[in-house]
Amino acid sequence: MTLYFDKTTEAIAHFVGLFAIALEEIRLRDAYEEFKAHQEAQEEPPQLPSVPVTVKAPYELKDFDPGIPYRPAEPDPTEPTPGFYPGLRPPEIPIARPAAEIDNPHLFTRGSSSASSASAPEFQIDPPGSVAVYASQQIRLSDNDFVSLGGHGLKFSPQVDNSALMNDLIEAARQFSPLGDTEIPGSPEEIASFISTTAEQLDAFAAQQDGQEGTVVAKGETVAGTFVNGELVEEAPSLDDYLPPPEETPDEKPATSTEAGGKFTAGQGKVTIEASVELEAGGNTLVNSVELTNNWLQSNVLAVAGDHVELNAIVQINVLSDSDLVSTSLNGWNLDPGKPSEAFNIAMFKHLDPQPNGAEQAGSGDFPKAWAVTEIKGDLLISNWFEQLTFMSDEDTAILASAGTTASIITGDNTAINNVSLAELGHHYDLIFIGGNVYDANIIQQLNILLDNDLVGAVEGFGTSGKGSASTDGNLLWNEAAIVEAGGGSSVKPMPKSYLDAFGDLAGGKKTLPDGVLKDGAFAGMDGLRVLYISGDLVNLNYVKQTNILGDSDQIALAMSKLTADLDADWTISTGSNTLVNYAGIIDVDAGQTIYTGGTAYSDEILVQAELIKTDPYLGGQDPDALVSEAVAFLGDDMMAPDPGPHPPDHAPPPLDTTNADPMHSMLA
Repeated sequence: MTLYFDKTTEAIAHFVGLFAIALEEIRLRDAYEEFKAHQEAQEEPPQLPSVPVTVKAPYELKDFDPGIPYRPAEPDPTEPTPGFYPGLRPPEIPIARPAAEIDNPHLFTRGSSSASSASAPEFQIDPPGSVAVYASQQIRLSDNDFVSLGGHGLKFSPQVDNSALMNDLIEAARQFSPLGDTEIPGSPEEIASFISTTAEQLDAFAAQQDGQEGTVVAKGETVAGTFVNGELVEEAPSLDDYLPPPEETPDEKPATSTEAGGKFTAGQGKVTIEASVELEAGGNTLVNSVELTNNWLQSNVLAVAGDHVELNAIVQINVLSDSDLVSTSLNGWNLDPGKPSEAFNIAMFKHLDPQPNGAEQAGSGDFPKAWAVTEIKGDLLISNWFEQLTFMSDEDTAILASAGTTASIITGDNTAINNVSLAELGHHYDLIFIGGNVYDANIIQQLNILLDNDLVGAVEGFGTSGKGSASTDGNLLWNEAAIVEAGGGSSVKPMPKSYLDAFGDLAGGKKTLPDGVLKDGAFAGMDGLRVLYISGDLVNLNYVKQTNILGDSDQIALAMSKLTADLDADWTISTGSNTLVNYAGIIDVDAGQTIYTGGTAYSDEILVQAELIKTDPYLGGQDPDALVSEAVAFLGDDMMAPDPGPHPPDHAPPPLDTTNADPMHSMLA
């Protein structure tokens, strides 16, 4: 049966159905969202994945290399530069006229033509300035240590004063030196007077000390060659051959790892300790070094109206007192494991005398036709004064005993270095006129003083069945100096008449040069001359004074421990092996390759080498064990008892031990 509804009933039925569906969807959505929210609240975020990464870089990255070898461009052909110092170019002369006009020989300034001088081109060059360097370097170090080690129950207070003996060594060094202490000269007049006085002192000393024992003097207008301890040799020894070898360092660092390896076996065992006592009370190094190159003023020709004074001097002195007292109870020890003490005085004089071109006068076109003159009214000063002093006191006191452990004590091994390196590169001229005098001096003084009188004694009952070695010498005193003179100072020539005429013109304010000057063979091939006129003196002084003074007299007492009787310990005692070095090198370029003088030419070179080495036993050659016994005091039993800890507040703290001369470097046990 088919049921039909009218349109109104059918519309109502559809509406009821749609309403029911919509209501049901609302109910389901409300329940679903509440369920989903509750479910998400219970979930935990997943853990991040962890993937181990192993990075290996077995190859070392290098810089980019295109594989194209470098080849420099071909040098441009240039005319030879006057002068012999490499790398120094003469100042350029600014020319106000074209080169075509300058090539005209009628336009050049000539001394014989005043009309041509009026139409000559004007040149401008700058005069040099004075240079003065004064440097004083001083190192003073006091490292007097006191060491008490090993529970011996003793107090060591040696009554040895080395100040008087050190003063005697300093006074002995002054007797060997021809030059005393002097104040630093300041003005050119004072420096000129200092050079003249020094030359007189050296002459007097050479006449007095000639043939004296311990002193060698070499003197003459020129001294050439290398001298070692007074003997002329072909080749000087090298310092590297006498210095101790450097400590070896591994080329590659050991690979590090974060994992431990090896095997382990359960059980009982005993750790074995090798008992030894090692003391390094010497090993100090003192170095003074100066390297000076003086090329402040240079020319092809230097003309001096007055006197030309040149002085080169080297004074070297070594003073060593190495008188040691070593206990006879150490006869089974190796008492000389190192080198003996040595002293060297090394000096070198060298002369470089480059001659100008000997070109013959082929015609007026081969010589300069123009010049430029610059003037200095007064003196020109070139002064370098260096003083280096190192004074070190390393006199250690130690009383040692072995307590069955490994002990290493270093109370020396100090290093002090003074160093100066200077190069003065200045101006080049073709011709220099000096209206006054020339004072040119290079002076080097070197002094080493070492006091190394050691005392190594033993307290009664001391002994050991282990290995023992004691070194109290092995010191090195080294003086090395070199003076290299470059130029014509070693052969000064008389003044030609043409230069005397030029001096008259320059003194009268005329900046003209006679034909005889222009046609000097030293100027052949030049187009123009750079001329410097100094109305006063030219003063050039290079002075170096180096001094090393070291007191390294150590007092060592060996004893037995009261806490632990140790007879198997190995002992190593070193109180020497000090190194004192003075090195000075001067390269002095003379102001002229060819030098003319109108006055007196004075040239003197002198070498003084002296040494004083004392090895006689000091303190009257007494028994070192007896000296140690006199300086040792036995402490009470209460001082050997264990430390009870802090004192109560009502007790005053114990007094400080004032016998410690250097508390910052002491090791007390």
